[in-house]
Amino acid sequence: MIGLGRSGPDGVDLTDAAATRTAVAAAAPEIVYHLAALAHVGRSWRDPAATLLGNQAMTLNLLDAVRDVACEATVVTVSSGEVYGPPASLPVAESAPLRPQNPYAVSKAACDLLVGFYADAKNLDMLRPRPFNHAGPGQPPLYAIASFARQVAAGIEAGDDPVVVVTGNPDARRDYTDVRDVVRAYRLLAAVGDRAPVNVCSGRSASAAELVAALGEAAGVTVEQRVDETLVRAREVMEIRGDNARLRALTGWEPEIELDQTLADTVAWWREEIRAGRADARTHE
Repeated sequence: MIGLGRSGPDGVDLTDAAATRTAVAAAAPEIVYHLAALAHVGRSWRDPAATLLGNQAMTLNLLDAVRDVACEATVVTVSSGEVYGPPASLPVAESAPLRPQNPYAVSKAACDLLVGFYADAKNLDMLRPRPFNHAGPGQPPLYAIASFARQVAAGIEAGDDPVVVVTGNPDARRDYTDVRDVVRAYRLLAAVGDRAPVNVCSGRSASAAELVAALGEAAGVTVEQRVDETLVRAREVMEIRGDNARLRALTGWEPEIELDQTLADTVAWWREEIRAGRADARTHE
């Protein structure tokens, strides 16, 4: 098993094809979990070229390296529920057309299709789970739940009453799964080896406003939500919610960690980071 990022544990840059090939050859992996990506929607709008070119280059280099020097390996290339764009109906199944609505989603759709091509044309065990939003302790505050939980934790530590939480669009709904359940799904899918796309999701959605209220309840504090119009995304898809029936049928997977537990654990983690003086550094990750 090998895990490499854009600057992975061995200092490997997946945009460097030769370095990627050398790293894969040295590891001689049985399973590769490929999650390396420029993965923030907001940042992808600010620099579309970096996201589009970087994500596709990292995926292409890794797939080529596996084909050349580790062709027996199973590759789990993580796609995204963002590839579906505005749904014609909910929940979204894997058969839905790909209609990405932001540069990040376009890059993930391209990588998703590339993995399917390698699996079909080159007969390689290359899988493409499509996770929807996931969250949990350790996630940087570029993402909604991590950002909201950090603000709640900071307010508690400062003794604020009420605790103010600043968000973007309060009504946009997303399908959240605890990251620990998501990782378990990846491992189960690697064992099954099915090459068709598979949604990884809870099948339930929550709005930003609901998340903020639930964080207040989980932390036992009064919260006040404020909307920052600069955080409202262009071409916002108002609800994304997936159908996880295929994942359940293939693996028997079910989400085990409820959203309330995810929120409570994430606030507790951020409180520890703040007390230890590490939270400011993580804000810019």
